[in-house]
Amino acid sequence: MEHVQEHEECLVQTQMYRVERPVYNEEFLQGQLHKKEKTPQPLSQKIAHSCRCSSKKAKSHLYSFLPILKWLPRYPVRAYLLGDIVSGISTGVMQLPQGLAYALLAAVPPVFGLYSSFYPVFLYTFFGTSRHISIGTFAVISLMIGGVAVREAPDEMFNIVESNSTNSTDLLENYKARDAMRVKVAVAVTLLSGIIQLSLGLLRFGFVAIYLTEPLVRGFTTAAAVHVFTSQLKYLLGIKTKRYSGALSVLYSLIAVLSNITKTNIATLVVGLTCIVLLLSGKEINDRFKKKLPVPIPMEIIVVIIATGVSAGMNLSKTYEVDIVGDIPKGLLAPKVPDINLIPAVFVDALAIAIVGFSMAVSMAKIFALKHGYTIDGNQELIALGICNSAGSFFQTFSITCSMSRSLVQESTGGKTQIAGTLSSIMVLLVIVAIGYLFEPLPQTVLAAIVMVNLKGMFKQFGDIAHFWRTSKIELAIWIVAFVASVFLGLDYGLLTAVAFAMITVIYRTQSPQYRILGQIPNTDIYSDVEQYEEVKEYPGIKIFQANASLYFANSELYASALKKKTGVDPCAVLAAKKKAQKRHAKELKQTNEQRKKAVLKLTNDLETSVKHEVINDELPLNGKSADANAQGTSPDELEHFMEPMTNVHCIILDLTPVNFVDSVGAKMLKSVIKEYEEVGVFVCIAGCSGPVMDDLTRLNFFEKSTTRDLLFHSVHDAVLSCQLKVGSVPQTASDLFVSNSESHMEN
Repeated sequence: MEHVQEHEECLVQTQMYRVERPVYNEEFLQGQLHKKEKTPQPLSQKIAHSCRCSSKKAKSHLYSFLPILKWLPRYPVRAYLLGDIVSGISTGVMQLPQGLAYALLAAVPPVFGLYSSFYPVFLYTFFGTSRHISIGTFAVISLMIGGVAVREAPDEMFNIVESNSTNSTDLLENYKARDAMRVKVAVAVTLLSGIIQLSLGLLRFGFVAIYLTEPLVRGFTTAAAVHVFTSQLKYLLGIKTKRYSGALSVLYSLIAVLSNITKTNIATLVVGLTCIVLLLSGKEINDRFKKKLPVPIPMEIIVVIIATGVSAGMNLSKTYEVDIVGDIPKGLLAPKVPDINLIPAVFVDALAIAIVGFSMAVSMAKIFALKHGYTIDGNQELIALGICNSAGSFFQTFSITCSMSRSLVQESTGGKTQIAGTLSSIMVLLVIVAIGYLFEPLPQTVLAAIVMVNLKGMFKQFGDIAHFWRTSKIELAIWIVAFVASVFLGLDYGLLTAVAFAMITVIYRTQSPQYRILGQIPNTDIYSDVEQYEEVKEYPGIKIFQANASLYFANSELYASALKKKTGVDPCAVLAAKKKAQKRHAKELKQTNEQRKKAVLKLTNDLETSVKHEVINDELPLNGKSADANAQGTSPDELEHFMEPMTNVHCIILDLTPVNFVDSVGAKMLKSVIKEYEEVGVFVCIAGCSGPVMDDLTRLNFFEKSTTRDLLFHSVHDAVLSCQLKVGSVPQTASDLFVSNSESHMEN
């Protein structure tokens, strides 16, 4: 009993609180509030203010452009240095074999992979804002670079026909000429992609990455993994085939490999499979014992060292015709201006590479920043990548981005800042200037094995299909379209297709929102979907309509149609029924008049029978009324007799709380809806408009004489109270009690 009394007291207090709450509409608020006066600043003053420089402003811009100036002077040596050294060595050990391997994907000699693992990594230390990502070569970007290089410098251009016979001297010269041309193409693409990234960063366009949603990126990278795996099959098997690029390149590559499968070099295959087994075993050990191991086992460099030693000791190149890395020049190349004449031919590819590279880097940077409690600047990341690529292109590097596998190693081995990245680049530099020639006997099949094993994480993304099937069919469609388009159309056009499809899904979602009729949760001023909860009840005669999308040209007609369907009141149908009833009534009235004329004529011809005249006159009723009464006019009650039974809805509330914006078409639709329902006696009001929506409606001249601000209410509950006051409805439920009290309170 005590609990019941406490509940009743709480209910009474709640109702008393609601009684004190008056009803506000937008017109009342506009009359009570005064807008702040804002003096518009002339354009000349804005330009002068932006160009004004102070020491504080200059220091802020300098720190923003060179983040290293902000964190390096406060670098805690004792706390961070040891972890950065261990992390830098571990990452550098991975950087070496991956740089060599991904150069094969980029269709350039392996040494250029080492260049790309040094210059950009070193530059990122000064300009990057992430402390943990590992910048350098990456499989997807390298493959995109290789596709452009093969397209612009195909084998046919240099009279090269792939075969399994021994190369002649002339053929070797042709190979060198082809490789030199492909390096020029790769460098030109890198320069242009860097300029695009730098320009987007300076123009504060870091938000472009939002158009590459997670399902799109994961589907795209999975398709890239298929491309990479297919391109490495010929190196694993020791088969010499043409390298394909563009649409259907995966199918052409598979056909070429399968048609030459009988020419497989057994020694090459054995070496490659052995390396794959060792690498997979090492990864499994690292994953299983990562908490116990101080640093991951550097299985990649171990495999490279062992394979290089075995190849040199057994002379695999001459004895078993195993393809090896070959010449690795000692030292760094002199700076050279890229061939800008190639830029027009590779612009679209460079744009795709720039966007994908930035998306990969910023996504990984955000993950580590969230984990370790700091922030990154997307625009500065664009600037950093742009400088790394554009400046690196003068030193013969190809486009780079963040590597997921190396970043995980750099973070998990204790890396705290980009000092670790600098140390890894220094390790690569030592190899280039001192011991690079030692890797010349390394079999290419070992590099192919390294590439294939590193695709393991990407192939696991096929599990996204089951995940998105359970969570979101639209995101599943984005994933599948990105994957299929990128596999069959190539990575460049596949990416464009996926982005276009992702934008179409946004339009589809706004064109197909959820339309709901709301009702009140008892004893509250909260309204929810009546079809979702049993306790939610509607007010008699009041319909509350809500759509979870903005009102604009693409969905305005759908909004109006759904409103009529959900509320059960179609003004056009009501007016059509009314006109039809009027026609039927006029027709029957006409028939009645004709019968009267006949009766009068009959009475004229039969003057002798006055009694019969009275009987005939009494036998002319119409729906219980005499012909004389019908001749006088049409009463509303009689008109309703001919119309179909109508719903008892007298008020409709449009809840615009989820609406973000309204365009001119949406505003015209709202005006039309209000006018149509007004003609059939249904009052329409609007509730929950946000500030931006109010600004849109004001700018679009929505508030005219026919549509005044008294139709607007701050909340749905205020609109409900006003509708009840307007029609003078009597509360029927306990939850309506406070409404009635509120009405009397306001009247007083």
